[in-house]
Amino acid sequence: MHVQEWLDTVPAAAVYAVVALVIGLESLGIPLPGEIVLVSAALLSSQSGEVNPVVLGACATAGAVIGDSIGYAIGRKGGRPLLAWLGAKFPRHFSEGHIATAERSFEKWGMWAVFFGRFVALLRIFAGPLAGVLHMPYWKFLTANLLGGIAWAGGTTAVIYYVGVVAESWLKRFSWLGLVLAVLIGLTSMLVIKRKAKRATQETAEAEAGAEPAVAAEQ
Repeated sequence: MHVQEWLDTVPAAAVYAVVALVIGLESLGIPLPGEIVLVSAALLSSQSGEVNPVVLGACATAGAVIGDSIGYAIGRKGGRPLLAWLGAKFPRHFSEGHIATAERSFEKWGMWAVFFGRFVALLRIFAGPLAGVLHMPYWKFLTANLLGGIAWAGGTTAVIYYVGVVAESWLKRFSWLGLVLAVLIGLTSMLVIKRKAKRATQETAEAEAGAEPAVAAEQ
């Protein structure tokens, strides 16, 4: 909740770098609060002439696109073993149920899963590596990745900046509300994915349980 206060103490160039780095690492597959950092920086740009919102949006978009592309390359090279390793390192984010849910989304929606995944906290982490593991054609991935990055990073920066300028009289209070709203959106999306992941895990367990008697009967 003190991200904006910390960003206010560093030079504008450092703000751009931090935003690009955090969003890039999150897009690469490392669970980080990219959305909170972006919202905080956008609010800061609305009340400080040093942080340019256009440059900020461009840096956020660049971080998102480059991070996702690196994640795609790692996923394509690492394959399924990579997902197993991530599941061991980050069980809360890369559990078998979460992976199964994200994989079904990719199989059903293809490029749209990459595009809209940018707006969902957990899918932002999954999109790059999982697209690589599933061998989605890179030109399709890059197209959806670029458009999604521009829409999410550029759109979020523009909206938060505009609201901050318009609501200048109560900006200090809104800065907290903006961060709380970002957290609530992230938690809601996480709960939805978590519920779907739990359902996917149960379905997998039931399918395996049903398959065991059939195998035993054949033997």
